[in-house]
Amino acid sequence: MLSKKIKLKIYTKTGDDGKTSLIGGSRVPKNNLQIEAYGTIDELNAHIGMLRDELNSDFPNQIPFIIELQRELFTIGSHLANDGTKSKIKLPNLNAELIVELEQKMDEMETELEPMQFFVLPGGHKSISAAHIVRTVCRRAERRIVEIPTIDKKEEMIKFVNRLSDWAFVLSRFLTAKLNVTEKPWIWK
Repeated sequence: MLSKKIKLKIYTKTGDDGKTSLIGGSRVPKNNLQIEAYGTIDELNAHIGMLRDELNSDFPNQIPFIIELQRELFTIGSHLANDGTKSKIKLPNLNAELIVELEQKMDEMETELEPMQFFVLPGGHKSISAAHIVRTVCRRAERRIVEIPTIDKKEEMIKFVNRLSDWAFVLSRFLTAKLNVTEKPWIWK
């Protein structure tokens, strides 16, 4: 039996008053802390998609893990979009194992890197720059989550996003080494 396809419109006009709905039905201003947080997570996910595209041909072994990270970011976004009421929507569980995997991936990459001697200027190759953008947007997402006074699973989300930004930085250094790009040190005068 074929299911009947329902055509949904992208525009609903319900946000024209500067408010939007959280999961559970609460209407909040679009500059609400939770909206800011999950919007930044969404932006981060888009940047990770760009990073994935940059790595696809030269580092295809990184892609499956990056896709898992993107899935987790959608999960985090769903938790950030929840108003805390008894919604009928069952949210997916956060994957604490990914934090351990991020740490393992960083440890593996760092075995191939020289110890840091100086702060580095972002850039040198599109994939390196993409990793740095992921790192900086990740830090902003972390700050947005921290700003929310109370939300379920806040500590787990902060831990994941914090570790993800560390991973993006180590990845940028790893890509610099693998692509034979010379790190540009930050030198102050």
